Amino acid sequence: MHALRMVHQARASHIASALSICDILAVLYGSVLNLDPQQPQWPQRDRFILSKGHACVGVYAALAERGFIGVDSLSTYGRDHSPLMNHISHKVPGVEFSTGSLGHGLPFGVGKALAAKRRHMSWRTVVLLSDGELGEGSNWEALMFAAHHQLDNLTAIIDYNKLQSLTTVEKTLRIEPLADKLTAFGWAVQEVDGHDHLALKQSLGSTPWHSGKPSVVIAHTTKGKGVQIMENKVEWHYRTPDAEQLRVALEELQKIETTLYA
Repeated sequence: MHALRMVHQARASHIASALSICDILAVLYGSVLNLDPQQPQWPQRDRFILSKGHACVGVYAALAERGFIGVDSLSTYGRDHSPLMNHISHKVPGVEFSTGSLGHGLPFGVGKALAAKRRHMSWRTVVLLSDGELGEGSNWEALMFAAHHQLDNLTAIIDYNKLQSLTTVEKTLRIEPLADKLTAFGWAVQEVDGHDHLALKQSLGSTPWHSGKPSVVIAHTTKGKGVQIMENKVEWHYRTPDAEQLRVALEELQKIETTLYA
């Protein structure tokens, strides 16, 4: 709901891309990542990197709910002089790396994981990628590098909603058989329902699954999850909800919330 309000108010885009990862973010920030909102730069914190930086409203919302930033600050999203930029910015407490150009998050995360290994530090690195950005060669180089250096303190999550900016991933640049490719590159692989909190918690909370291997979760998701007019609709990669669409969307999510906590 925070994400919808931010995008509507800023007349911005990428709301469907954010909704597809909200469950993943809820599990990460709610029960998996070792973080301290009172000390954003705590040396022992886990490092989380959102590679698909255009979906930043989801992370900003999670940071607000965890207490890294004030909920009131979310209303400044996309405004001049606000640190809450339209692509995720490290100027925001709790954000490790500014991303937006796809294919940068995993290489950066690999560097973080390697640094932790060499310094004998126990913190973990988690990188959340989009499926569409797997067309970037930098990701496959990073996948090889991580496996070669046995970075089992690194976890990648692929938001596999199967849509990208203009059409399906299948039509743009086919990535299947994805699990087989990742396994061949030396990673431990699990596939989960990216909206099932229990499955996500069990998978993400138990890494590394194999000593000496980085872990990757292929999270099968729905773009625009929770809002009927947005689900699996490629046009909502760039569209902004108007006032009526916002009202309907918030009502739908409120019903889901009421059901969950009934």
